[in-house]
Amino acid sequence: MKISPLQKARYEYKPKLPLMLRGGIAEISVSEGAETKSVADCEKIQALFPNTYGKKEITFKKGQNTSTAKKQVVGVILSGGQAPGGHNVICGLYDALKSTNPENVLYGFKNGPIGLIEDNYIIFDDEYIDQYRNTGGFDIIGSGRTKLETKEQFAIVAEVCKKHGITAIVIIGGDDSNTNAAVLAEYFAAKNTGVQVIGCPKTIDGDLKNEDIECSFGFDTATKTYSELIGNIGRDANSAKKYWHFVKVMGRSASHVALECALQTQPNLCLISEEVSAKKMSLSQIADYIADSVADRAAKGMNFGVAIIPEGVVEFVPEFSVLISEINELLAGSKADAFNALATWAEKYAFIEKGLTKASMDVFSILPQSIQQQLFLERDPHGNVQVSLIESEKLFSALVADKLAARKKEGTYKGKFSPLHHFLGYEGRCAFPSNFDADYCYSLGYNAFMLIQYGYNGYLSKISNLSKPASEWIAGGMPITKMMNIERRHGEDKPVIKKALVELDGKPFKFFEANRATWAVETSYVYPGAIQYYGPAEVCDITTRTLALEKE
Repeated sequence: MKISPLQKARYEYKPKLPLMLRGGIAEISVSEGAETKSVADCEKIQALFPNTYGKKEITFKKGQNTSTAKKQVVGVILSGGQAPGGHNVICGLYDALKSTNPENVLYGFKNGPIGLIEDNYIIFDDEYIDQYRNTGGFDIIGSGRTKLETKEQFAIVAEVCKKHGITAIVIIGGDDSNTNAAVLAEYFAAKNTGVQVIGCPKTIDGDLKNEDIECSFGFDTATKTYSELIGNIGRDANSAKKYWHFVKVMGRSASHVALECALQTQPNLCLISEEVSAKKMSLSQIADYIADSVADRAAKGMNFGVAIIPEGVVEFVPEFSVLISEINELLAGSKADAFNALATWAEKYAFIEKGLTKASMDVFSILPQSIQQQLFLERDPHGNVQVSLIESEKLFSALVADKLAARKKEGTYKGKFSPLHHFLGYEGRCAFPSNFDADYCYSLGYNAFMLIQYGYNGYLSKISNLSKPASEWIAGGMPITKMMNIERRHGEDKPVIKKALVELDGKPFKFFEANRATWAVETSYVYPGAIQYYGPAEVCDITTRTLALEKE
C-alpha cells in the first residue's frame, strides 16, 4: 500500500499520556470519589438504571495496581459519524490491553453496532493496528448508526459476547451512542452477564460536553481544519475584494463549531443559533443584521466579506420552527401522497398555501424557490423535514440580496453584493488528528482499559484538565447516568444524555460578542494555516480557543 510521507511520519508519532497513566499498568491505582446523581429527573433515571445509577466518580493515580488479574477479551465498536482520532482510541485500548497481559484479546466489530448484532468482527494484532496509528477516519473497522436499544438486540449481543468469552464492550460514540452504552450496561448488570460496558466521548459537533467532559474528541481537529479553509477564503476575499462568502459549517443543532471557527478566524459575521433563539430573531431580522454589515463595509469601499452560518440555525428561528411543524403536519400520512401526485410546482404551491396558516405562509413566501422546494423533498424516516439539508447559506444570502435591493431603491445603499457559497462538513471529519486529538484519543482508549481492568460498568472514559500539557491531564471515569435526563422522543419519555448548547453567558461567546462589532466593519481576518504536527508545543499542541477561554 502506497502511503504519503506525512502518513509514514504519523505512524511513528508517540502519543502523550497523562502522568498517572505512564510507567506501566502495575503502577496505576484508583481513587473513588463521591456518589453521583443524574443532571435532571433523578428519580426517573434511577428507576430505569437501578443497577448502574449513583455509582462513584473515580480518578486514577500513581500507586500499586489493586485490580484483580484475569484474562480480558474486549470488543470495541465505532458508532455514528466519523471524528478525527477514533483510530487512536482503539490503539490506546489495544496497547493498554496487551501491556497488561499479552494473552488479552481485542475484537473489532465492523460497521458500528450492527457488527455486534451480526457477529461481524476482526481480531486485532500488532500488524493491523500499526497501519492506523495517528490517522484520521474510522476505516479501521468502519462505523454505523444502528441503535442498540431493544431487549431483543441486547439478548443477541449477550449471546455474541458469551460465544467469544467477551468480558467488556467499549462503545466509541456521541450522545446517542453513549446513551445506548448506558442502557446496554444496565441490561448486562441486570442479567448478571459479567460483561462491562465503557463509553468514549466522540463528536466533532462539540455538544457532548458538560462539567466532566471538557471536550469531545475530534472537535479540535475538525475546527482547525475548517478554520484553515475559512482563513484561506478570508485571504482570497481580501485579495479579490469583490465577493461575500457565506460559509455553512457542520455542527448539528449547536453552534460550537461555528463559534470556534469565528474565534480562530475573526470573520465579519458569525450567526450563533442559541442567540437567535434567545432573541427570538426572525428571518427578516437576521437578514437585516447581515445586510447592515454588508452596507457598512461597502460604504468604506469594501464590497467583500466572510459570514459563518451554523448548520442548524434555521431550527432556532421561532417562525421557521413553526413553519416546519406545520409542513410536517401538512404532509402527515396519506396527505403526502396527494401532494406528491401533483404534477407542477404551481399546483403544489397552491396546496401548500391552503394548508398553512397565514403567519407561516408569510414566512414561506419570502423564501427563495429553491429553499421552498427543499422543504418538500427528502423526508426523514418519520416523515419530517430534514432541516440539516436546507442550504441555509444560500437562504440567507438570497434574503440579504433582497434587503440590499430594497435599500438601493431607497438610496441608502450603493455597493455591490456578489455572494459565493461553501459548506464545510465532511472535509473535517476524517482529517489527520491534531497532536491534541491524537494524544487525547490515545489517552481515552488507554484509560478505558483501566476502567475495564478495575471492574467498572456503565462508565465513560474521562480525561480532564485538557487546557494544560498532556502530562498534567487527569484520567478517570464517571457513570454515564450522571449526564442523563428525560426527553420526549417519538411520543415516549426516553433517558438521553443532555446535549450541550453554546452558553451565551460563557467566556467564549462573551469574547466573541465583545469583538464582533469591530470584525463586522473592519477586515480583521486571522489566517490559522494548516494543522502543524512538528515544532514548538505552542504551535503544535495548542487546543481550541473555546477551551482556552473557558479555562482562563
